[in-house]
Amino acid sequence: MNNPSQQYTWDGVFSEPVSYIVKRYTASVHFDKRMWRQDIRASIAHARMLARQGILSENDLADIERGMALVEAEIESGRFEWSLDFEDVHLNIEKRLTALVGEAGKRLHTGRSRNDQVATDIRLYLRDGIDCLLDLLKLFQEALVTLAEREAATPMPGFTHLQVAQPVTFGHHMLAYFEMFWRDSERLRDCRRRVNRLPLGAAALAGTTYPIDRESVAVELGFEAVCENSLDAVSDRDFAIEFSAAAALCMTHISRLSEELVLWMNPQVGFIRIADRFCTGSSIMPQKKNPDVPELARGKTGRVNGNLMALLTLMKGQPLAYNKDNQEDKEPLFDTLDTLTDTLAIFADMMGTGITVVAYRMKEALHAGFATATDLADYLVKRGMPFRDAHAVVGSVVKFADKQGVDLPDLTLPQLKEFSPLIDEDVFFALTVTGSLAARNHIGGTAPEQVNAAIDRARKRLGAE
Repeated sequence: MNNPSQQYTWDGVFSEPVSYIVKRYTASVHFDKRMWRQDIRASIAHARMLARQGILSENDLADIERGMALVEAEIESGRFEWSLDFEDVHLNIEKRLTALVGEAGKRLHTGRSRNDQVATDIRLYLRDGIDCLLDLLKLFQEALVTLAEREAATPMPGFTHLQVAQPVTFGHHMLAYFEMFWRDSERLRDCRRRVNRLPLGAAALAGTTYPIDRESVAVELGFEAVCENSLDAVSDRDFAIEFSAAAALCMTHISRLSEELVLWMNPQVGFIRIADRFCTGSSIMPQKKNPDVPELARGKTGRVNGNLMALLTLMKGQPLAYNKDNQEDKEPLFDTLDTLTDTLAIFADMMGTGITVVAYRMKEALHAGFATATDLADYLVKRGMPFRDAHAVVGSVVKFADKQGVDLPDLTLPQLKEFSPLIDEDVFFALTVTGSLAARNHIGGTAPEQVNAAIDRARKRLGAE
């Protein structure tokens, strides 16, 4: 006989109630209720399939669809009462549905388990999140390309080891980040294919005895395929780990850009200004303008990396099939999704309209580190000198110029000829920033002509998405 005081779906076999602290410890509704849309969507698709297969009556299906519409309206309006007694989003919705439509609500769970139900909801939720991220990444990439186009010919120092190396253009520098974030978008699109497989129908772990049609549910919910093995379908979270790894890489790229923005905004460098809406001031020092957005993004990268480690550790010791451990997959996954979503939205705006390039400061920095030394070596090689010999000669020239307190283009022709008779008047164009940039006129090079060509290719790639 049914116990009228039953709270849980499994109370029939238990002789005492769950203690409050265990109830609180095991409940997930406070964080998984965000999946309510996906839970309703998947439940309706499941009910429709059951009706098509003759497992559920048309009247029951009509009641379930009507009841779910009422539940959806209650949640949307904030009137829905989420209860710790019902553990999670799935039971909360099912209990409310049953209260609204009666017996039909109790029949909804036929042919499924919470194991395949939650796996389906997570995949739907993550798929929706990836689609949003891809849209934001595209906006961010478009902002980078627009900024690159605006500064396609603006010279700046290129660095290795954070030391002045060779001249590049700011546009070329921004396109380097475009390429990183393009690969991030490729990873997310590829990850989405593996996320987009339907677990529903695997039931608890072994499938179901009912004559279900999993493929029709997959089609209705927009899945590309069904999970082929019921044990695997309910127990693995590798799709969440794969997403978290892709997100960690994307945040790492954002963190690298953030580090440069912080450095460039420092008054001692002064390469850029960041709009006030992305900065904060000091509580004590009135002159301060702090680059809080890039600093915080740099910090949040560690948190996203930590979430990846948490999910890897979560899965590493689990036997097949489902284990309660997997309840711990959602908070790090949700946090990663939220963090990356917010970060991309802010950075798309900041890089699109919030960065002002201070070109003269970049030009000044180019004259402080012998940025065209390699161009002098290349000049000598083109006149027949072996590169290693040219390298040594230019090293001596740099040492001499440093003692004189001048840059290479400031040396006279007689002074340069002291180091090699191969040097002639045309060396001075090679030693200019303009000449250095123009000389690198090949695909992937920093010549403004090539930067503009790369911008055109980038726009075509973005348009073809």
